[in-house]
Amino acid sequence: MAEPYRVAVLASGGGSNLQAILDACSRRSPAEVVLVLSNNPDAGALTRAQNAGVPAEVIGSPADGPALTKALQDARADLVVLAGYLKLVPPDTVTAFAGRMINVHPALLPDFGGPGMYGARVHRAVLDSGASVSGASVHLVTTEFDRGEVIAQRTVAVLPGDSPDKLAARVLAVEHQLLPEVVMAAARAGRVVSLAK
Repeated sequence: MAEPYRVAVLASGGGSNLQAILDACSRRSPAEVVLVLSNNPDAGALTRAQNAGVPAEVIGSPADGPALTKALQDARADLVVLAGYLKLVPPDTVTAFAGRMINVHPALLPDFGGPGMYGARVHRAVLDSGASVSGASVHLVTTEFDRGEVIAQRTVAVLPGDSPDKLAARVLAVEHQLLPEVVMAAARAGRVVSLAK
């Protein structure tokens, strides 16, 4: 049997996208989560990893590229997934995993992305713009926030009377479908592949 496609996940918060990946990997999957890293010692993602028997560590300094790169390389990660990770990945780490590092973003990039555009801020900006559609994007990570090639998107209608919280909940549900799909497609192909229509 072929060795599983090794996935490392970086997360800052509760880890619901991590859980979606863990759940997908548990179903006769070609992928396996081998490491979870967080900049936040209180992140729920660390607990989710521990509950799943996945090694989990707190990153001492998210700006320490050599240490981050070493942790990912020691785990022999084939793919690095940013799942609600709120720090800019150091350039040398991005370079070391060029084409093998992806991020999920709660809007339809290139709109509503960039520095400071995360969480409720994104959904508030979408609503303030009057857009009728939002959604989730998965993109390759570069040295700039949210500027890498978009490899998958899924849309969500903006509804009358939406609040940032209501829109966020619907977008997050889509993220939970889209991100595992991208990870599984990469595992089957042995590399990141575009699912963009």
